[in-house]
Amino acid sequence: MGKNRHFKLCSQLVLHEFTDRFVFRSPQFPDQGFFILRSDGSFHNLSGEVNLETASKVYNVFGVAGTIRLLAGTYVLVITSHKEVGTYLGYPVSRVISMKFLSCNGDVRNLTNQQKKDEAYFQTLLRVVEETPGLYYSYETDITLNLQRRYKMTDGWTSKPIWKQADPRFVWNRNILEDLIENKLDDFIVPLVQGSFQMGQLKLNNVTSTITLISRRCTRRLGTRMWRRGANLEGDAANFIETEQLLEYDGFRSSFLQVRGSIPLLWEQIVDLSYKPSLAVIEHEDTSMVLKRHFHDLLQRYGDTTAVDLTDKHGNEGLLNQAFATEMEKLPDVRYVSFDFHQRCGNSNFESLKLLYDEIADDFEKQGYFLQTTQGGELVSEQKGVIRSNCIDCLDRTNVTQSYLARMSLNQQLKRMCAVTSSESITTFTRDEDLEIFRNLWVNQGDEISLEYSGTNALKGDIVRYGKQTIFGLIKDGISALSRYYLNNFQDGVRQDAIDLICGNYTVNAIGPSPFQLNKFESRTLFPVASALLIGGLTVTSITLNRGQNAQSMISSVVCVSATAGMMALVKSNGRQICSRPRLCGLL
Repeated sequence: MGKNRHFKLCSQLVLHEFTDRFVFRSPQFPDQGFFILRSDGSFHNLSGEVNLETASKVYNVFGVAGTIRLLAGTYVLVITSHKEVGTYLGYPVSRVISMKFLSCNGDVRNLTNQQKKDEAYFQTLLRVVEETPGLYYSYETDITLNLQRRYKMTDGWTSKPIWKQADPRFVWNRNILEDLIENKLDDFIVPLVQGSFQMGQLKLNNVTSTITLISRRCTRRLGTRMWRRGANLEGDAANFIETEQLLEYDGFRSSFLQVRGSIPLLWEQIVDLSYKPSLAVIEHEDTSMVLKRHFHDLLQRYGDTTAVDLTDKHGNEGLLNQAFATEMEKLPDVRYVSFDFHQRCGNSNFESLKLLYDEIADDFEKQGYFLQTTQGGELVSEQKGVIRSNCIDCLDRTNVTQSYLARMSLNQQLKRMCAVTSSESITTFTRDEDLEIFRNLWVNQGDEISLEYSGTNALKGDIVRYGKQTIFGLIKDGISALSRYYLNNFQDGVRQDAIDLICGNYTVNAIGPSPFQLNKFESRTLFPVASALLIGGLTVTSITLNRGQNAQSMISSVVCVSATAGMMALVKSNGRQICSRPRLCGLL
């Protein structure tokens, strides 16, 4: 890597709010900064003396994440609090704790009645965006590139602005950075990565070692669990995440990469009040091309690819499993391995994953890992391929599997570094607390990326943490499963709209028709009505059953029970209309 200076961002700004502008200034260098006119959202550099005494508010912010234009004007997203959570290759990494949109104008007087309603909904989406979990960044280095890619970059690349160093696939706010980029405000452009960043200290041979786990969520098909399944026509898979496990030990630095992503076919699983809605493969003439595009991209980026499919071979999942297997037969350059996780491992046998490892061991060892010396950065070995894992959600079964493969790779790395003998492994060599740290990193990472996709922590966390399922873990998984059901059915439509808005999948257009006029009956209206009818029916039924056993009471009870059952059937048959649905973009 180059020896030029590292580009650093301005790490803190003082924000002065005026009636006509927002002024952002560096506290270290008062003449360094910019202002945004609230009348039109335009950016301007600070020039000359600025009278700051008349500001209505003055407070610190920790970065400008971008801008977005809605019907009434421009909104500016700022980071209002953050927390340093560790270092990446020696550079501090922070997690966003809170964000806020600043309204530049917000004048709705010139809007039509429909536009006022639309603007109100868009503002609701901005409030959802403000609560986005799992956003990370560094003021001093790019964190979107894995160690091996960084090694291969040309000399001097670290002197470029950090947003130019970044892999756009993993920049969560790339779409809303355009105004800052156009105005050449490189010192203030903060690329955010959504995913997870975990760090721990291990004691190996009395040498303190650092292990880091960083997951980078791709933005190309970003979304929620039920509303972003499969792939789009370009071959971008939903919930696609690159996970890098880094180890720094006794003069060496290693990196092991894995990826996950939804089955790259065209398929859907539309919520309809069922606990497990039916999976449906979408028949399309470009299905084979979608799969080919997806794996061509992986081969170009990561080298030899082994696709590990953890879905069930029977039941509803079996239809998708078979469709995936059939299409993969057309790709001779990618090895496909179907491993029915539930059948082979059950709900508690973590070590049964050795059966999977034995099946892919040759490919796994050939793919290897990246290894270099910390002094001088001398290359020792490269990772020549990647394991791509998936289940249905690419969360729970995938987390367990990836943590197992990461442990196997870590054993190989430690042997290469002479930290353990050929007969030892991390499970037998390290202290119990070190193994617990390793497992906790993977559990916490699984919870964080599950929260971003499904809205709850991951299931099966106990299998990673303890190697088996516990009673407490079963209860915790049950609560998370019920929470997923509620969120997926009654909230994720709005959350998907917020993601589509901030990622640029939908662009607000003041001239075009309202996106909400197409839906006369909205789920937000139907759900309370359906709930009231069911609760009312059950209440009346309960009252009539408790009145006694005379003929009139029995007849009333039968009528109420029948009516309630009919309402339940009606609600269930209209489940798709009652559930929360995204209204800005289609499935593909």
